[in-house]
Amino acid sequence: MYTDFAYAYDKLMYDVDYKVWADYIEKIYQKFGLAPSLIADLGCGTGSFCIEMADRGYDMIGVDVSPDMLSCAGDKSRSKGLDILLLNQDMSEFELFGTVDSIVCLVDSLNYLTKKSNILKMFKLVENYLNPGGLFIFDINTEFKLEKTLGNNVFYEVGDDISYIWQCSFNKKERKSNFDITFFIKERELYHRYDEVHTEKAYGQEEIKHLVEQAGLQLLDIFDELSFNPARETSERVFFVCRKNS
Repeated sequence: MYTDFAYAYDKLMYDVDYKVWADYIEKIYQKFGLAPSLIADLGCGTGSFCIEMADRGYDMIGVDVSPDMLSCAGDKSRSKGLDILLLNQDMSEFELFGTVDSIVCLVDSLNYLTKKSNILKMFKLVENYLNPGGLFIFDINTEFKLEKTLGNNVFYEVGDDISYIWQCSFNKKERKSNFDITFFIKERELYHRYDEVHTEKAYGQEEIKHLVEQAGLQLLDIFDELSFNPARETSERVFFVCRKNS
C-alpha cells in the first residue's frame, strides 16, 4: 500500500483540511488540561498534520510504514524549513527514543489494522511511550460509514493532472471494506495508470473501549467527528480521547 499512491495522496485528500484538524486537536488539549510539547503522529502519511502542528511550535515525530509516504513528508517539511523526525515503522510495532507528551493516530489510520491483536499491541506501546498524564487521540471510520456510506459504491473524479476511480466493497461477515483504486497521473504528455488495493476493518465503540482498557489507558470520552458532541449511531467518524494514568 501507499507506493505510487503516495505521490498522488495529497491531491486526492484535498478535502481534508489539516488546519481544521489541528485546531480540533488543540481544543482537545485545552479541554483536558494538557499543554504538550512533543507529539508523535502514528500513520503520519505525507506529513500534512505533522507540518501543520510543527508550524504552530510543537515538536513532532512522524511514524509511517511507507517509505514513499515518508519521502513525501520529508520533502514537504524541508521545503518549509521544519525539523520533523520521521520514522519508517509499522505503527503496531513502533519504537521511540523516549517518552512523549501526546500521541495521535488520525484520518482513520487505525482502521488499517485489521486484527484486534495488532491494535492492542499498538495501544500497549502508546501506554509505554506516553508521559504520565499524556493524551492519546485517535479516530476511526465507523461501521456505519464503511457499510452504508461507502458500501459497494464507486466514486470518481476527473482532473487535469490526476483522475481516479475508487471502487468500494463491504464484506459484512468480515466487517471489512476493500478499496480498489485506479488512478491516472499526467506525466508530460502521457497519463500513467496506477492501481492500489486498500482494506479497512470496522470496529465498534465497545470493542475499542475494551482494547483501550486492556492496554492500561483511561478512556476519557468519545466524540462525533471534529466536535465535542456525543458519538451517534449514524456518526461516520468518531474520535477517542485517552489518558495515561499519572
